Amino acid sequence: MDPFFSPNVQAWFETLLMWVGFGTCVGLLAKALMPGRDPGGAVATLLMGITGVVIGCGVYTLVYNEKISPITSVGLICGTIGAFVILLFYRLLGGFILDEAGSSDSRRRVAGEAREPVRRRRRRRYSYYLDP
Repeated sequence: MDPFFSPNVQAWFETLLMWVGFGTCVGLLAKALMPGRDPGGAVATLLMGITGVVIGCGVYTLVYNEKISPITSVGLICGTIGAFVILLFYRLLGGFILDEAGSSDSRRRVAGEAREPVRRRRRRRYSYYLDP
């Protein structure tokens, strides 16, 4: 039994790892450029980066009629702009920037609005000792 994969399978794995790594870098760069707290975790950053690269490079291809690879400096810039736009729309639609309804929901955060301090109860620590 051969311990190595076929060249087709290896090419697919290399492409998958390239998109995951590059998508993560682009997502982190877009989150670093956008000020404020960022919604979403690692998986959201990864998906936002990959989607941003696809959208950014796709728009570049439509405008300039020139196909570019995401692993270039132009691809990095286009992907970062695409991920930045996705993050901006996510914040707009999630109510993190604008609050059109004027709701008093304390879970929503509007820019410039002060947060109320959260008071948490302390857990009591009990220690049980057995007397000898």
